[in-house]
Amino acid sequence: MSAPASHPAPQEAPETALAEFIRQRTGARRASVLEFRRLSGGAIQDNHALALSLEGGDSPGRLEVVVRSDAPSRIAASLDRAQEFHVLAAAFEAGVTVPRPLWLCTDTSVIGRVFSVMSLMPGSASPARLLRGAIGPDRARALTRRLGAELARLHTIRPPRADLGFLPVPDGPAAHSRLRGYREALAQIPDSRPVLEWALNWLEDHAPADAGLALCHCDFRTGNYLVQDGRLTAVLDWEFAAWSDPYEDLGWLCSRSWRFGVAEKEVGGLGDKQDLYAGYAEHAGTEVDPAKVLYWEIMAMVRWAIIALQQAQRHLSGEQHSLELALTGRMLPEIEFDLLRQVCDMENDDARSAPRP
Repeated sequence: MSAPASHPAPQEAPETALAEFIRQRTGARRASVLEFRRLSGGAIQDNHALALSLEGGDSPGRLEVVVRSDAPSRIAASLDRAQEFHVLAAAFEAGVTVPRPLWLCTDTSVIGRVFSVMSLMPGSASPARLLRGAIGPDRARALTRRLGAELARLHTIRPPRADLGFLPVPDGPAAHSRLRGYREALAQIPDSRPVLEWALNWLEDHAPADAGLALCHCDFRTGNYLVQDGRLTAVLDWEFAAWSDPYEDLGWLCSRSWRFGVAEKEVGGLGDKQDLYAGYAEHAGTEVDPAKVLYWEIMAMVRWAIIALQQAQRHLSGEQHSLELALTGRMLPEIEFDLLRQVCDMENDDARSAPRP
């Protein structure tokens, strides 16, 4: 009689493993899973909401957290989870409205990947919900000022910082460093993109004076912050953070690419630049130069176009089949059209303001 076939033990469910991880960190006697669900968004990271009931320990009762880990594939510009956790901690300490960073786990035996745990914050990040009448004009104006204040607080973090030593410090002006990186990234993409090549040349010719280096979110936009009842509750998604010119964040937020069809509201489809600038100046103690913001808006569109190309390549190469990634690549013509229109508008404005001979 032959021996019965052996079968590997079933792998522990991730929510069970996470519950045990948090139980140990909090010193609870028991941790029961109440809810475990995947959160929407996150083409580069996987985000899950986890609700636990803890008995005893440091945080007895209901605990709601977000568990953040890498998606099946990632792009080169994205920080890893450990790096992002340290950036989040630095922003939290500086008073930026972010989820509280709780734990970082680099032991891949727990759920098979490195992950971080942070507090679950209330609110919605949906641009459609926020920009289609969810809040009135007065609250939208106050929220726009608040976004400026948040960036000003973030930009108080300056190099060198031992806890952020993994972030490379640009060699020279941040704009030129960005342009070198975008040219290198574009060279790795098989198809030629003449509009982007032309825009990179324009940006190189018109680079403004450097505003120094600060910690920049580098993806600070509508869709990456939470709002509840018209009030900011958290700034999310720090995987692109870097030492850069503070105007990069201001330009990215104001870029045409992130107005979600509400073109007349230049700040993320939400509000007006004067309110953003006022909120920033109040906390930074320095006025915002509108011309520099316009320059970095153009830089933002070039960057977004290259990211869209990279996302499409992830799908086309078979690295990660995803309708979301494929549709991102289809945005290229619109981004290039907006890019050409904005540069032409700036050139025309310069021509009209130039002194007549």
